[in-house]
Amino acid sequence: MTNGVPPAVILIAGALVVPVLKGKIKSAYLTLLAAVALTTVLFTPAGSHWTVKVLDYSLIFGRVDALSRVFGVIFGMIAFIGVLFALNVRDDLQHMAALTYAGSALGVTFAGDLITLYIFWEGLAISSMFLILARRTRASQAAAFRYVMVHIFGGLCLLAGIVLYMRESGTTQFGYIELQGLSAWLIFVGIALNAAIPPLHPWLKDAYPESTFSGAVFLCALTTKSAVYVMARTFAGTELLIWLGAAMVCFPLFYALVEDDIRRVLSYMLINQVGFMMCGIGLGTPLALNGAVCHAFCDILYMGLLFMVAGSVMLMTGKVRCTELGGLYRSMPMTCVFCLIGAASISGVPLFNDFVSKSMIVTAAAHEHMDRLWLILEFASVGAFVCAGIKFSLRTFFGPDPGLEAKEPPANMGLAMAIAALLCVGVGVYPEPLYRILPYSVDYTPYTVAHVVDELQLLLFGGLGFILICRFGLYPAEDRAIYLDTDWFYIRAARLFYNIMDRVLNGINAFCERGLAQIMPEWLGRISARPLTTLVMMFERISAKAHTAGMDVEPAERREEVSLLPMGVAVLISLLFLLSLFVTFLVVFSRR
Repeated sequence: MTNGVPPAVILIAGALVVPVLKGKIKSAYLTLLAAVALTTVLFTPAGSHWTVKVLDYSLIFGRVDALSRVFGVIFGMIAFIGVLFALNVRDDLQHMAALTYAGSALGVTFAGDLITLYIFWEGLAISSMFLILARRTRASQAAAFRYVMVHIFGGLCLLAGIVLYMRESGTTQFGYIELQGLSAWLIFVGIALNAAIPPLHPWLKDAYPESTFSGAVFLCALTTKSAVYVMARTFAGTELLIWLGAAMVCFPLFYALVEDDIRRVLSYMLINQVGFMMCGIGLGTPLALNGAVCHAFCDILYMGLLFMVAGSVMLMTGKVRCTELGGLYRSMPMTCVFCLIGAASISGVPLFNDFVSKSMIVTAAAHEHMDRLWLILEFASVGAFVCAGIKFSLRTFFGPDPGLEAKEPPANMGLAMAIAALLCVGVGVYPEPLYRILPYSVDYTPYTVAHVVDELQLLLFGGLGFILICRFGLYPAEDRAIYLDTDWFYIRAARLFYNIMDRVLNGINAFCERGLAQIMPEWLGRISARPLTTLVMMFERISAKAHTAGMDVEPAERREEVSLLPMGVAVLISLLFLLSLFVTFLVVFSRR
């Protein structure tokens, strides 16, 4: 067992101290805490560490290998960058939630068994919810409620699958699982939901735009990429992921084109980029898996940078809609430069990090002779350039100036964006350090004439297509509306379920209210007021019905028959009934 504390515990336990600190001490503490967690990740040797025995199970908090190391490093880096970006936030709830969230992501990454995985998986859902709630608007509260409900469902699927898998296999080992049987499918669905795989993705574009300006930086990096890591660990080589990923890279592009909220545009582009990772995991070859892991690393950097740019614009202008922004390159020139670096990165421009990662996945598809998939990925690359590379930066910084008064964000936010931008360029220019820590030995050279020319052609034709679409008035209008995709089905199904439950449950409620709250109390009240008389009358009615059964007589004649019944019989039955009650109570109280 390695000396020291797991990086997950460093951040989660450290979050508890935040409320008692003030001012510059708090800022220094937050930065130091994130730096210590990152250092722990970097210098923990390979192997199993921090094992705790609980009942008959061994909980492993530090399974360090090539795959977990890559994700641990990038999660630690984005935690440091995100904390630095949020230093000017005066809300302890956000700081505590962000640290717990990042710690949970590291816990998922280094979990060596399914029980530990599930514990930190639920920590992800709960802590991230508070980053949405912390915005403290009605829209954010509603989004947080929907977010946590969806993730509770995903967590229950994962838990049910883990329990069944443990029963079937007799082990808690967290490793490859063949997608066969109920347990595997439940685990798959639980992971797929966090990865925003369609049709389980609407929670992402619903919740992330409603989070705080700094919370979105953590959200865009941790939940979906933790799911990518778990999917690569458990279901690598599953063919279904190839075509689910192909759907993910395509359909978000159409929504990103018409969205007016800049953070919704980025949310759809986040789904698009995760689709590339799913394709790589589904292909399952060493080159494809290296590409998926490398792309997750790079995606966290440039999506984090773009969400920091969007958060800075939101903080300094109070606006988030494309139709309300423009001309900010004059008042926010450095933020504009960072935006262009992020846009170039997500577009796959040579010398930026996405070029050295996404091209690995595309090349892997070509090596497997999957021509249709190759074409889909190439099309999606062009779409990413148009939606994020052109639309986001063009509309925000170079569009018609509406006269907004803005200035550069605080220094800590600028420094965080500068670090992310520097890493985007650094990895793009010199990818070898990243390649060396990938799960498999890398036999791939991104900067060949064929790769560079192919990418430049895609970018040029994509730009030309965008110009022609705008020139002929074919570009879709950006309305101030919330567009529904597969959540349309959720809404319809939820309404139907509500109506059915409303009629069934309210019907049962009305029946119970009439029977238990009206008729029974009235009946018991009569009995308690005159018990003997009531019982005698009830017995007379029952006897009268029994005596006149089958007789063809009028009601008046039946009443005469009732009067002929001997009164002593009714009294005797009543006494026997009371005696039985007395004996019952006597037995019960004697046992006490």
